[in-house]
Amino acid sequence: MKVEFSAFPRAFSGNVAVFVGAEKQLQVTAKAIDTATGGALVRAMEASRFTGSKSKTLTVLGQQGYGRLILLGVGKARELDARTAEALGGLIAADANGAGLKAVTIVVDPVKGNRVPPAQVAAHIALGAQLRSYHFDKYKTKEKPEQKPSLEQITMVVAGSADARRAYAALEPAIDSVFLARDLGNEPANVLYPVEFARRARQLLTKVGVKVEILGEAEMKKLGMNVLLAVGHGSRRESQMLVMTWMNGPKSQQPIALVGKGVCFDTGGISLKPAGGMEDMKMDMCGAAAVTGAMRLLAARKARVNVVGICALVENMPDGNAQRPGDVWTSMSGQTVEVINTDAEGRLILCDAMWHVQNKYKPQAMVELSTLTGAIVVSLGHERAGLFSNNTPLSNRLRAAGSEIGEKLWRMPLGPKYDKLIDSDIADMKNVSNGRDGGSITAAQFLHRFVQEGVAWAHLDIAGTAWGKGNETTPKGASAFGVRLLDRWIADSYER
Repeated sequence: MKVEFSAFPRAFSGNVAVFVGAEKQLQVTAKAIDTATGGALVRAMEASRFTGSKSKTLTVLGQQGYGRLILLGVGKARELDARTAEALGGLIAADANGAGLKAVTIVVDPVKGNRVPPAQVAAHIALGAQLRSYHFDKYKTKEKPEQKPSLEQITMVVAGSADARRAYAALEPAIDSVFLARDLGNEPANVLYPVEFARRARQLLTKVGVKVEILGEAEMKKLGMNVLLAVGHGSRRESQMLVMTWMNGPKSQQPIALVGKGVCFDTGGISLKPAGGMEDMKMDMCGAAAVTGAMRLLAARKARVNVVGICALVENMPDGNAQRPGDVWTSMSGQTVEVINTDAEGRLILCDAMWHVQNKYKPQAMVELSTLTGAIVVSLGHERAGLFSNNTPLSNRLRAAGSEIGEKLWRMPLGPKYDKLIDSDIADMKNVSNGRDGGSITAAQFLHRFVQEGVAWAHLDIAGTAWGKGNETTPKGASAFGVRLLDRWIADSYER
């Protein structure tokens, strides 16, 4: 979708125009432009309850050159921020596509008292509209024209259009990076299996300057990644380790490590999942998708930082060669793991991936993303991802970044009593505790045992936020939760 920026005019014209502004200011705007509508706006406002409150609209049709004229409220001026602007942009895009519109002009009132300057508001409205325009339809062969997105162009009219254009240019790299992560999450598992995931990442990321290395099973076996490899024993598809490096920071800077869970399909293995909803398990690689999207975004905006992204890519399938409950494996770290439940596979692939990235790259901080537990959905629903960390400053910075870009985190506890629950009678640890109590916490405790001394670590359990029914800027399906969060955290913490 094309986005253009235009200077704020004295008069307004066009087929479809959306006027975005705060409560009192929109009433002034309506009166100022009402001569062009024959008084229709004022009459419509008087006949309705429209006051310009947040996300409320007033539409007038077919008035003197306007096919549709819409007033869109943002509520109180001081409450208008970047996230609200993006949500408004998503609302406009969804409405325009629903109405079959090809072009929309969005006029941002120069409202006094905004926390965010009008140019920034316009840029974030455009970003929100772009993010909402995502449509995964590559496998639909009989989609009707009215079911397809129609919006092709948005023209943002705002005072300081040059500033708005620059602000949007800084935000624009996020669009393709988010779309990449969504595409990976939405692909069916017969198309996107570990080898294909790694191939796509190499093809797409090398174009923006990311160095990509792919480890196969033989190489991982030599490194001692027995726990990771055990998960893929039941699959015909070869497991892969995707390693992406972006080294554009000072040579003296220790890198940051991003680790993603990439179970391209999860049947549960021998501990087979129930059939209902199992089709969604194609999205059990959304942690890896988010890390891949974040690496693309860092490179696309030429981030001045050193980052390593590592994704463990497997399929968890039942087969005569699949691992069994009760098996014991030696991890790359030398610690032994008793497998109690083969459906608790994410932590098994992540422990070896985390150890490898720490051994080879010596990161100062390591953040891991995974659709790890259903228990986190029980705890937090779909509004927030769970955050577990051994480092409070890191935790606080991640939470601040998440709040800033609308991907919220909630810190969960860790502690010795939780850790004791995963002690095994015959090995160093077991992959699940007895019973279901504190399931997301004991999963995090398992990962914590593979964090090396002195490494600031955070685990983000995104099982409740990685996909769903959608919101203002996200259609139904994979959300790409984590792409913008990681980018914002890195920009705020390591590039200033």
